[in-house]
Amino acid sequence: MPSRRAGDERHGRRLAVAAGMMAMQTALAARLADVRARIDAACRAAGRDPAEVALLPVSKGFDADTIRAAAALGLRRFGENRVQELAVKAAALAELGLEWVVIGHLQTNKARDVARLAGEVQSLDRLELAAALQRRLELEDRVLPVLIEVKTSPEPSKQGLPPASLGDFLARLAEFPRLQVEGLMTIAEHSADPARVRACFRLLRQLRESMAARGHVLPRLSMGMSEDFALAIAEGSTEVRIGSALFGPRLPNDRV
Repeated sequence: MPSRRAGDERHGRRLAVAAGMMAMQTALAARLADVRARIDAACRAAGRDPAEVALLPVSKGFDADTIRAAAALGLRRFGENRVQELAVKAAALAELGLEWVVIGHLQTNKARDVARLAGEVQSLDRLELAAALQRRLELEDRVLPVLIEVKTSPEPSKQGLPPASLGDFLARLAEFPRLQVEGLMTIAEHSADPARVRACFRLLRQLRESMAARGHVLPRLSMGMSEDFALAIAEGSTEVRIGSALFGPRLPNDRV
């Protein structure tokens, strides 16, 4: 009798887990549909084709089960701020063949893990980091797509390359052939004034245009998060990084 009761309890737990996963996936599917509808609406308002704007789900702070549910909905690329967290999730979800994108400030001592695990880095902002990545990528015998993070906000807390340094930085990146520079990334000012937020996105677009005049082709602009992506799309974003609007609310200090 005890063994039968234990078996019933295990079966009950499995059913509860399955029901929880189904509920999670249903809620996630609804939020994904809403985000995509909002992206489409922002594109229409800006006179743009929605196919021009990619969605990068930002999964920092969410567990492997949540990412697994998102992958079941067809999402294959996920943005992570912390390399240590990325490594844990990459190991737990290795069988899914997901692509991991580093979007947070990156220390040079993380270059080894990035070269092994990341499909892309969107936060390249200094030559020291470029050199560290180059060394590790040579050992891995691979090329890594990267975006240059530019500081367009006046906030001291924001990371990124100063806008005035972008031209020289791009010229120096020719020394690191394992880095495939595809565009620019920024995080706008955290402000209740849409004009101030939009000005950050406008600056990044203008920087791309000025670099194009100097022969640097940068097709991608990663800008816009859950609360401001419509403004970013209006200024030419080609990829929006969405966390809380897709996965649910976070703690106040995790604004993505």
